[in-house]
Amino acid sequence: MTHEPAQRGIPPDPWDDLRAHTQARLALGRAGAALPTAELLRFGLAHAQARDAVHIPLDAEALAAQLQAQGCATLPVHSAAPDRATYLLRPDLGRRLCDADAQTLRASSANGTTSIDLLLVVADGLSSLAVARQAPPLIDAIRQQTPAGWQLGPVVIAQQARVALGDEVGALLGARLVAVLIGERPGLSSPDSLGIYLTWHPQVGRHDAQRNCISNVRPEGLPPAAAAARLWWLCQEARQLGLTGVGLKDRSDAVTLAAEAGDSAPVQPRIENKASAPPSHST
Repeated sequence: MTHEPAQRGIPPDPWDDLRAHTQARLALGRAGAALPTAELLRFGLAHAQARDAVHIPLDAEALAAQLQAQGCATLPVHSAAPDRATYLLRPDLGRRLCDADAQTLRASSANGTTSIDLLLVVADGLSSLAVARQAPPLIDAIRQQTPAGWQLGPVVIAQQARVALGDEVGALLGARLVAVLIGERPGLSSPDSLGIYLTWHPQVGRHDAQRNCISNVRPEGLPPAAAAARLWWLCQEARQLGLTGVGLKDRSDAVTLAAEAGDSAPVQPRIENKASAPPSHST
């Protein structure tokens, strides 16, 4: 973050040191009873960027070309929401495939013989900007860190999609695990944040308590390599336990700290009582 140079005769702002370490709006000052003009303009820009992140459509063809250049096979799908306006008003339609794509995937699964351990579904969600910026480097990091013996499926690129769309896609393709990489609801300082939702044995009707979430994937938050490492830790624990969600606690940080301390003893996963699952929310 850069700061405007202090004008002659005006002492430096003591808040500048803190502002250099956060994107939060700190000590904005005032002009009379209002915000200073510069801060008001910055707020307006941030609000416009957040709105654009929601409404600008994902360039699925460009994303597919970029992923194919990385060596990924891609598969485009569309939800039952025919357009962006419908998608925003009808979350339920964003959770199911359109009939044509459901039939295509069903036929593809019937003709295929390769099992899929982890299926990546890239969904525009509420920020196409996040997908365009963060999905390619994240998928590259995921592929580079793939453990031995794990089979990845084609990268599914889903438009007008919400998290639960991955359940239907994963079930139709017979995936053991599905990870939905989706644009998160933009904030005024983070219009390009990507989330990862991991679900064991995907099938229509899964709810949010049965998923694990890795959020704020972006250079200013959780970098791609670190996000990929956390995802693979969860994947391996999910396969061992046969579940994801509230029953699988993310202790990947403890593993990292133990390794740095030279402790060779593995950190055991902790199984929680699934009856304590929180109520599902709209995703």
